[in-house]
Amino acid sequence: MAEAQLPTVLVVDDEPHSVAAMRMALEDDFTVLEATSAEEAWAQMEQHWVHVVISDQRMPGETGVGLLTRVRDRWPDTVRIIVTGYTESGDMIDAINQAGIYQFITKPWHPDQLLMAVNNAARLFELARDHERMTLEMRYLGTAAAARTEERRQILQAGLGFDKVLRGPNSPLNATIARARHFASFDVPVLITGEPGTGKTELARAIHYGSLRAERPFFELNCAGLGDEVLAAELFGARRGALPGSPQTRTGLLQKAVRGTVFLNGIDTLSPAMQMALWRVVTEGAFQPYGAHETLTTNARILAGSHRDLRTMVAEGRFRSDLYYALQVTELTLPPLRARTDDIVLLAERFLHEAAQEHGKPARGFAPDAAAFLEGYDWPGNLPELRNEVTRMLILAQDVTLGADLISRPILQARDPREGAPQAAPDFSQLDGTLKERVEIMEMRILGETLTRLRWNKSRAAAELGLSRVGLRAKLDRYGIEPHASVSSEED
Repeated sequence: MAEAQLPTVLVVDDEPHSVAAMRMALEDDFTVLEATSAEEAWAQMEQHWVHVVISDQRMPGETGVGLLTRVRDRWPDTVRIIVTGYTESGDMIDAINQAGIYQFITKPWHPDQLLMAVNNAARLFELARDHERMTLEMRYLGTAAAARTEERRQILQAGLGFDKVLRGPNSPLNATIARARHFASFDVPVLITGEPGTGKTELARAIHYGSLRAERPFFELNCAGLGDEVLAAELFGARRGALPGSPQTRTGLLQKAVRGTVFLNGIDTLSPAMQMALWRVVTEGAFQPYGAHETLTTNARILAGSHRDLRTMVAEGRFRSDLYYALQVTELTLPPLRARTDDIVLLAERFLHEAAQEHGKPARGFAPDAAAFLEGYDWPGNLPELRNEVTRMLILAQDVTLGADLISRPILQARDPREGAPQAAPDFSQLDGTLKERVEIMEMRILGETLTRLRWNKSRAAAELGLSRVGLRAKLDRYGIEPHASVSSEED
């Protein structure tokens, strides 16, 4: 194993015997370099890595203070020591400050005194280098940690942020997303309204991961159907023994979401007492755990979702106006799926991909006729209904491309089967006209649904409907019903 390298000391004195004496005192513990003038010393400094410089003050040409001042400017880490006579000690104070000299040694010096001074100087050099290295390391670690934090935030935003909210280039949802992006980074409450199943939780999650709280926890609580006791325990926590059958203290979401976000969906169902408690959280950040008397505080951001128009409920006296206006710093309204026709196939394809991965069943996409039927339906159940329909189609599918024959009957019957006719069809309960006209509309829809489901096998359709093939053909001609362009008739 190689021996550790000794620290390097440069001794500078115009008297050779003084240089030799210093070498003898130091050479056992240091690598000693010699110089008899400031010029020689400067040349040694440029060629070697010097830890300590010891220079005599009085030398021909440049003085020791002048040399060490230049050394300080060029190599500030090198520790500087000056040797001077007794008569000069009073004049050296300003010189020491000028050159940043670590120590001065008076003549005549003792070898032990010199050795101790140089040992301390070499130790100071190493400490200074260690401090510099640690400072650089801490700076690097701090920069690296900040970079990792920002990278993680960007990953979260990409995976769970606004890009996760799928929509087309002309989607009516785009204006809502643009407004949500603007408010995401501002630490204010946000009220999200829309029909059940329109994606309020997904938007709330995107707001959280698009904010500076992205690395903190996100919690969602659906208030609909929960009694006050259960809701208070979930949100505020509960004192030990306050809940029947639960002897332990319960920690609420407001306590768990430290500098995070809590999304309360369905606040339109809150009782007056819970509305009051929530108003206090939103305005003061204060709450009381269930069954306790102490008041706690939270720094969680509150996002709220409502299935109904709260402004109307306020006017009717069914919702507190102060809570409404405290939440409504900004109000984002999500359009129902029936207003997002251009987004339906995009959403259906995503749901299909997710379901295919979950169930381990390959799927490529939807046939054109299937996509047309999906776009032509009103989807009163919004996103959950579409997701369930796609999952059902995948399970029934025998091919990687899902056709219209897999679609549920209500969806098939809702679309006008005539080529070129408007896609959306009114609900049977909303039909107008004479009895004959209403019956004809219903008959036309049933014919289209049956033929689509049976892949336009007219023999099977006629048998199921109790018609002859000639009678079925006559009805199709009468109503102008023809197969979709992507479908070929299947005969027996």
